Amino acid sequence: MSDSTRAILAAALAIALATLFAEAALAQTQPKKGRIVCWKDKSGKVVGCGDKVPPEFEDAATKELDRRGVTRKTTETAEEEARRAAQEEAKARQAEEDKKRTAEQRRQDMALLNTYANDREIDQRRDRELQEVDRLLGQFQGLRKGAAARQADAQKRLAAAETARKPSDAVKDEVARAEAEMAKLEKSIAAKSKEKEDISARYAETKRRYLELGGVKAQAAAAPPKK
Repeated sequence: MSDSTRAILAAALAIALATLFAEAALAQTQPKKGRIVCWKDKSGKVVGCGDKVPPEFEDAATKELDRRGVTRKTTETAEEEARRAAQEEAKARQAEEDKKRTAEQRRQDMALLNTYANDREIDQRRDRELQEVDRLLGQFQGLRKGAAARQADAQKRLAAAETARKPSDAVKDEVARAEAEMAKLEKSIAAKSKEKEDISARYAETKRRYLELGGVKAQAAAAPPKK
């Protein structure tokens, strides 16, 4: 091949490459054939579509459709990205809390199975606690009976003094103290009665969970194998 022939071929190759690069650059600067881009306002509502996004909506969320109307690409605003990130963070935090709650429930279940040999022991512990509350409740009720008698006596003497138009400050003070004592005892009795209800409810739930876990069978399954 002569030098002139090689020069001609090299020049033709250079022209072809230059043409190819120019076409590629032009394609990048022109809108894609059949492409439609829709842009949204801050509320997320689509406010327009076209071959390119207007300058005033360059930071808006967009979606790109092909000529069949199928969404091919979407973008988010900074606000939407922040909201999505916050939602993902909240979801991850909730998942972690659920994991901890599940682990804590498993720990409590194992403690429950290891505390009682059978459901009768649950009833026995409940009864012991109720007996102690009943003992204190009986004491308060006895004190209330005595306080009620003192209150009635003081009120009777105050009424007699007022009838005789000889009211006594000492008797009035006695009536006030008796009423305060009665109110205090009534409050204590109500609290102990509520405590009894709470104990019964707590042990009922404990027993329900124990039986739900399988009780003795669950204990045997959880125990390490004998060597």
